[in-house]
Amino acid sequence: MKRIGVTGHRSIPQEVHEHVLAAMRAALGGIDGCVEALSSLAVGADQIFADLALAQGARLTAVIPSGDYEDCFADGAELARYRALKARAVREVRLDFPHSTDEAYYAAGAYIADHCDRLLAVWDGRPARGLGGTGDIVTYARGLGRPVTVIWRDGVERD
Repeated sequence: MKRIGVTGHRSIPQEVHEHVLAAMRAALGGIDGCVEALSSLAVGADQIFADLALAQGARLTAVIPSGDYEDCFADGAELARYRALKARAVREVRLDFPHSTDEAYYAAGAYIADHCDRLLAVWDGRPARGLGGTGDIVTYARGLGRPVTVIWRDGVERD
């Protein structure tokens, strides 16, 4: 089974959104149910990827960073979307962190990089804003020799 993981920004500017969708669809194109998609199901890139992967027949593995992860969702709609995606996962990996800390996020990203054959990174190319951010996970995955596909549009900055 081929395994594709995701890392990426939670905030994706509108002018990049269609590009992200198209690139993810292309990366997931032609799958026949023999793909495992690994995601932490965070708002933004993680949820977009999980939605597209499920729509194309992939098997979703939810990598949950901490016991209180649900507390990190800003509102009821975000939490409901997270729960709906998690309910569709065929497998859940819950890390042993009690709280959602930068270390927990880094560990979840590292787990995804460790267990995928290819990593999709919705990344503006800038350093991570905190430990476990997209830039850190891209660096980690590249250090493992994992193929990393960066998805972004030049000249677009995020908030």
